[in-house]
Amino acid sequence: MSLRRHRLQGGVLFASLLLATAVLILAASSVAQLEQNAPRADAFVGYSWYHPGGSIPFTGQLPSIPKGWGGAFTYYFDRHFGLTLDAGGHYHDVADAHTFMVGPTAMFRTPGMNFFLHTMVGLHRLSPAALGSDNGVGATLGGGLDIPVTQRFSVRAFEADYIWAHHNFVNQNGVSFLDAHARPNLNGAQLRAGLVFNFGELEKPVSPSATCAVQPSEVMVGEPVAATVTPSNFHKDRALTYNWTSTGGKVTPKDTTATIDTTGVAGGSYTVTARVTDPKAKKMGEATCSANFTVKEPPKNPPTMTCSANPATVQAGTPSTITCDCKSPDNVPVSVAEWNASAGKVTGSGNTGTLDTTGAAAGPITVSAKCTDNRGLSTDANATVTVEQPPPPPTASKLNSCDFPNKVKPWRVDNTCKAILDDVALRLQNAPDAKLVIVGNQAPNEKKPKNLAAERAVDSKAYLSGGEAKQAIDPSRIETRTGSGGTTTADYWLVPAGANFTESGTQPVDENKVKAIPDHPARRGAAKKKAAKPATP
Repeated sequence: MSLRRHRLQGGVLFASLLLATAVLILAASSVAQLEQNAPRADAFVGYSWYHPGGSIPFTGQLPSIPKGWGGAFTYYFDRHFGLTLDAGGHYHDVADAHTFMVGPTAMFRTPGMNFFLHTMVGLHRLSPAALGSDNGVGATLGGGLDIPVTQRFSVRAFEADYIWAHHNFVNQNGVSFLDAHARPNLNGAQLRAGLVFNFGELEKPVSPSATCAVQPSEVMVGEPVAATVTPSNFHKDRALTYNWTSTGGKVTPKDTTATIDTTGVAGGSYTVTARVTDPKAKKMGEATCSANFTVKEPPKNPPTMTCSANPATVQAGTPSTITCDCKSPDNVPVSVAEWNASAGKVTGSGNTGTLDTTGAAAGPITVSAKCTDNRGLSTDANATVTVEQPPPPPTASKLNSCDFPNKVKPWRVDNTCKAILDDVALRLQNAPDAKLVIVGNQAPNEKKPKNLAAERAVDSKAYLSGGEAKQAIDPSRIETRTGSGGTTTADYWLVPAGANFTESGTQPVDENKVKAIPDHPARRGAAKKKAAKPATP
């Protein structure tokens, strides 16, 4: 019955502790959050509730212990990590428990709340009323929440720990090692709440600051200036207020930015100032910064201009584009007009002109223009275009000739002629825009066949375009003609693009009437007749 009453009392105390913790957290959240500087050390003292979580000889299951105290001292190496010495005592009619442990602590600091985790090992002393005291080994794993109130004082809203302990009661009051609870392992829980006192500071608090900037830093009278302020080291979760002033111009503020209207302001240097304030800060809640800007009177400098020609050298009749770059040192509007040329004809629109050199003599031509700003100030500039004499037109050139010495087949392209035509084909490949004119000739003593000159030209073309040559040539690029040279040759003329074949005494060959003659027509005819003759039975 007594054990049941103790459990009931423990449950009531545990519920009361949870309720008090909830009330404390809600009350703290309604207070302005404190961003606490990390202390060098802190000390905790407060109430502790303990449930051993195990059974011992003669007693059985150990009850919860609602009467207890806890204390801890933590030394911090930096903002987040420290070493903790922890002690606690819990008192009950059934058994008392004391702990003394040491271990690392990890602290996670946020504005208004500090969360911590720790793990410790050390002495766990259990003193049952029915047995003697036993000093066992214990370990703690847990964490909790601290709420800063001032720099030196915090409230530990709660701490919840798992506590493991091992004890040995063999031979105490006749306890046998066969007793199931002679060597108990306790798996208990501990809840704490209390006060935390902070000592020293790991780092001194940084005063708030602000940086001001203006863009642009130099303006003409009437042009706006944009100012910005960048606050630093203020509480990041609080709304700040901004106050802007200037020694010249009208300031229009908008939080971290402001616009300064310089209309009507005399030329000179001025200063804009921003004051940043944290209304909730009790101290170090304000920072001020300034930035300088210069207002200039409108100058009256004439515009500057440079002109260039593209291309700068042309053939007569080829146009050239003239581009002028006109600028005002005072940044006022400008325009380009009054185009003139010493020769040819120039037309202009905006800052670009076109020179027509049709009919212009060889030599330099000067093109000029005038740049004027909206105040009537102007400047002139020019560019030079050089007109060159046109190059002579291209003409046809004779590449080579081929002799036809064969008396039996005076039209036949022999191996010597084929080598010459291979070189001709290579020249045509290297000049894809050129054409070839083949002029076939016939000696006076060559009476037969009648069209021998044309056949020599056509057979040469057939070799070049029929695939026998090393480089086959498109037949559309080859023109065949007959000449009056009175020789047993065929002449090969290269006609570049743009040139004409102007050799006199030649006539075009009608290739519909004059066809290429194969090397062995008789043999080919005999083969055809043999193929057509039926076999003898």
